[in-house]
Amino acid sequence: MSATILAFDSAGAAVSAALCRGGVALAARSEPMERGHGERLLPLLKAVMAEAATGFDALDAIAVAVGPGRFTGLRIGVAAARGLALATGKPAIGIGSFEAAAAAALAEGPARSAILVAIDSRREELFVQLFDRAGEAVGAPLVATPDAIAATLPAGALLVTGDGARLMERALAGRGDVRILAAALRPEILARRAEAALRQGHMEPARPIYLRAPDAKLPAPPP
Repeated sequence: MSATILAFDSAGAAVSAALCRGGVALAARSEPMERGHGERLLPLLKAVMAEAATGFDALDAIAVAVGPGRFTGLRIGVAAARGLALATGKPAIGIGSFEAAAAAALAEGPARSAILVAIDSRREELFVQLFDRAGEAVGAPLVATPDAIAATLPAGALLVTGDGARLMERALAGRGDVRILAAALRPEILARRAEAALRQGHMEPARPIYLRAPDAKLPAPPP
């Protein structure tokens, strides 16, 4: 039986949500924004549910992108997912942003090369992870500048995707075997991965993934 899943992402340069059944969006909305994610996320979720004429009690699960991504937006999304899970009694499933972006690239057609997912950190560095043609992670995630990332990549054809893909273009200009697929995270992909997790009974909790400490820090204690 197909699952009804509300999936959303607020960890990047947009707030996006979709109500999906069987991995197909019944209603979806996305609003690009640099800040203000907290003010727009819940109204956007309500609008998606209203458009699909579905109540929150009809959900089988909530899926949320758990990063890496922008610190504030990431925390807002995870908090919203946990709150909805508490209110509905349905599981909140965390979906890694790297895995979701790689899956979105594969959804466009069979991969003929390795896949590099690049997520914009809004600094000089990018969050990146390499995947093989089957969408399996190769090595650990990195936080580095585009030039440093390019120096670590193996030879061969490469597909670069994610909202930071364009920021890798200059560093990879000399390779000649690079395809750029710049794209925001699609909530439908989150829903499909969450539905698969439900079927398999292996669900990751909605817990944020941080690759870098937040800029804001508590003041040092007095001497």
